[in-house]
Amino acid sequence: MNIKITGTGSYIPTVVKKNDHFYGNEFLNADGSKINRKNDVIVSKFKAITGIEERRYAKSDLNTSDLAFLASQKAIDNAKINQEDIDYIIVAHNYGDINSNSIQSDMVPSLAARVKHLLKIKNPKCIAYDILFGCPGWVEATIQANAFIKAGLAKKCLVVGAETLSRITDPHDRDSMIYSDGAGAVILEESNDDAGIIHHETASFTLDESHFIYFGETYNKDIQEDSRYIKMHGRKIYEFALTNVPLAMQSCLDKSGYDIKDVKKILIHQANEKMDEAIVNRFYKLYDLDMPKDIMPMTIGKLGNSSVATVPTLYDQILKNQLEGQEIKKGDIIIFASVGAGMNINAIVYKQ
Repeated sequence: MNIKITGTGSYIPTVVKKNDHFYGNEFLNADGSKINRKNDVIVSKFKAITGIEERRYAKSDLNTSDLAFLASQKAIDNAKINQEDIDYIIVAHNYGDINSNSIQSDMVPSLAARVKHLLKIKNPKCIAYDILFGCPGWVEATIQANAFIKAGLAKKCLVVGAETLSRITDPHDRDSMIYSDGAGAVILEESNDDAGIIHHETASFTLDESHFIYFGETYNKDIQEDSRYIKMHGRKIYEFALTNVPLAMQSCLDKSGYDIKDVKKILIHQANEKMDEAIVNRFYKLYDLDMPKDIMPMTIGKLGNSSVATVPTLYDQILKNQLEGQEIKKGDIIIFASVGAGMNINAIVYKQ
């Protein structure tokens, strides 16, 4: 039995923030000291490393669960199913609903319950729950949905990745320029052909790595507030990802029974352009091959890093011919892969 994606949807927020939006920020070092560079230089260096030119923010009247609902409705329509037949709704996120005028997270009820409510699903046997797994959350939720269907506990699952990271960023931290908002969703069902999830791998590194991404205070020591913002040890994450993600992808592919030359696309979490390129390059080096051209589609340049939303959004855009020069055809072997807070890593080998 194979489980495949039968419908996709995404919601790309309409508020565009270009890099010059940050020219007026007062960027500081972690110890609160001033950075001895002009902001245009800081932003230029940031763009060279991350590849980000602009990012999307949600309108003030939309929360994470709203974005998740909008993407979900598109996926349901695309799959042409009755939403009352959905057995599980799994929503991956990390920070819950955060009102635009507050940084207090709201996770009760769960975002999945809110999505089910907004979809107006009446069926009480449609189970709605959230998963917090860092940026790999959507990939892991897909793996869980696959397990439910294979176990005979479900026939149709809605899996969503949604986030509004723009509302938990420290304006004094250069890393705040990375983050963005968005949502992506898919419907998974049993497949009557050989398409679908072929193999998957997951690993959690928590002994020394669990706090590489964390909640921390603002870098501005003059601000006296009991608030926390998303923070990360960028260099440690880069080194960790470069070492471990290619190995996880290799293990997943080798166990799938497919050859590296069968892979047509790698849809990797849009975290940082240079880091993603280095990961995929090193993955191919494990097979003594050069990274093929156009194997790794990228959206981070225009959409930024929306955490759990990056992979499903990327997949939806390619399938709907919204990403120039990129396509996925029936029968193609693709790899979904992600790395993030935890530190967690996962990968799926998937046949379109």
